[in-house]
Amino acid sequence: MTARASDWIIDNPLWASATPRLSVLIPFLGDDPAQLARELAAQGGDIEIVLLDDGGKDGALAGRIAETVQALPCPARFVRLAANVGRAKGRNRLAAQARGRHLLFLDADILPDAGSFVADWLAVADQDAAVAFGGFSFQRTPLDPRFALHRAMALRSDCLPAEQRALSPEKHVFTSNLLVRRDVFEAVAFDEAFTGWGWEDVEWAMRIARRWPILHPHIPASHLGLDTAPALVAKYRQSAANFARVIAAHPEVVSGYASFKVARMIRRLPGRSLLREAARIAALTDALPAPFRAFAMRLYRAGLYAEVV
Repeated sequence: MTARASDWIIDNPLWASATPRLSVLIPFLGDDPAQLARELAAQGGDIEIVLLDDGGKDGALAGRIAETVQALPCPARFVRLAANVGRAKGRNRLAAQARGRHLLFLDADILPDAGSFVADWLAVADQDAAVAFGGFSFQRTPLDPRFALHRAMALRSDCLPAEQRALSPEKHVFTSNLLVRRDVFEAVAFDEAFTGWGWEDVEWAMRIARRWPILHPHIPASHLGLDTAPALVAKYRQSAANFARVIAAHPEVVSGYASFKVARMIRRLPGRSLLREAARIAALTDALPAPFRAFAMRLYRAGLYAEVV
């Protein structure tokens, strides 16, 4: 397949004259964000929606998204990049397209839990919040045994109530349901030196927390894009280098994290590579109970991080 020579942009008829209060920014690579965009637009409110295909090769998907954007009952833009630029740079590119005073970053593989999702975020924006993370749930996520391990892990660490997230506000920030005021993002953008998967959002939040409060309202969205166990293994392998970048930039913060403390303990063990491999095999063994596999996967991740702490 021949690579596209340049990026391209499609606007719907409502885009040109709009002055939105809130810009909803949705990057995707392979996922189909059409249902998410339609549901958000149907909720109404003074918003615009910007979708960014980060160098995807699926022309049929791009065509469907272009048709969806044209039909949305709110201002909308579709940006298709000729080449993949990655998670951090892609979101920075999205922000450059936005016109609202507040930006709401959403992942393509989530759906709002409530019909008041847009109105609730507009209310937070009206308070002129600098940064706010709305939270995750599995309310609309179908049960599937292929993703039992990821579900078990996320229920323990990601799908936390607002009160618990607020205890470590920078640690529980993800780009998948994140509100940022424009001037804050212009001052502190995502670090484009991060590559692959993991930690670019938490590292960004660490820099933010030095200057602005991070709110944790209860405006959850359901995470639909759960991974299989092998996919998690691959992502954690990618994340180790990013974890090392976070340690170098924010040692005083990361040293308090359980993942760092466990990694340091494992690093002192003889034969730690054998422990890591045993944990990986256990995490990939479907016959074992999900809670045990989740523990094994966390141990495997800590074993990877032990090589960079």
